Amino acid sequence: MNDYLVRALAREAGVRVIVSSNSHLALEAAQRHGTLPTATIALGHALTGAALMSALLKVRQRLAMKFEGSGPLQKILVESDSNGRIRGYVSQPMIDLPYLDRKHIAAALGDTGLLTIVRDVLLPELVESTVPLGSGDIAAELTFFLNQSEQIPSLIDISHTVDDEGNLQTVGGLLIQALPPYETDIVQRLRESTQELPPVADLLSSGKTPEEVAALLFGGMAYKELEKRPLHFECGCSRTRSEQALISLGFDEIQHIIDTEGEAVVDCHFCHEQYLFSRAELEALLDSF
Repeated sequence: MNDYLVRALAREAGVRVIVSSNSHLALEAAQRHGTLPTATIALGHALTGAALMSALLKVRQRLAMKFEGSGPLQKILVESDSNGRIRGYVSQPMIDLPYLDRKHIAAALGDTGLLTIVRDVLLPELVESTVPLGSGDIAAELTFFLNQSEQIPSLIDISHTVDDEGNLQTVGGLLIQALPPYETDIVQRLRESTQELPPVADLLSSGKTPEEVAALLFGGMAYKELEKRPLHFECGCSRTRSEQALISLGFDEIQHIIDTEGEAVVDCHFCHEQYLFSRAELEALLDSF
């Protein structure tokens, strides 16, 4: 099953539900970055969080989320947009801890630090918000952000399954959010219903689709499916952007690279694509000054 999310709305009840399946993009990110199991799981949760948060964006908007914690992972950075394009990386990909189930990520990220969310909502200035980490659990941190910083009654839950060796198999998530006038009771009711169901990742692993998971969450409530959005790992890097990054270093620095290295390799943090610039290509860049 390809990765996608479903966005549904129960207008009379005043609540929306978003369910996402993110296994393929999480495993692609893990392969690109060579992450060990703990880092893979944490990055998968962060990418799932980015998918859920991006479903709240309007057309052509995008966001970036940076988790900086006191744990051994140190930092996770993910980006997503309204078209389902997602990318991300973890600063310490070789971290692997004994498997601790739901506390696994909290132990790796740490419960002290900051969550910074930057949104491009097509205004002259980016919208930036920062909240302290409280648990190290990515879903809990995003739930806190929406409830406290955005003042919107919300619940985010992200889960995963692993194989016998602790390697990530499935990752998925859900977002429940009240609509204006923001009655908190409806979120609490659906929160209680989620506790009666298996975790999202378990449902997906058993063959359930995001649509079927959404139906289980709504129960007998009348709702309408609004959108089915494909999700995929995609990076915006390119050789042209890498060339511009080199030019931004300035004439002297490029000359220094030519004199000492003879060539330059630009490595994208998000996708690990490498762009090689030969001596001749670097010397051609000098002509642009």
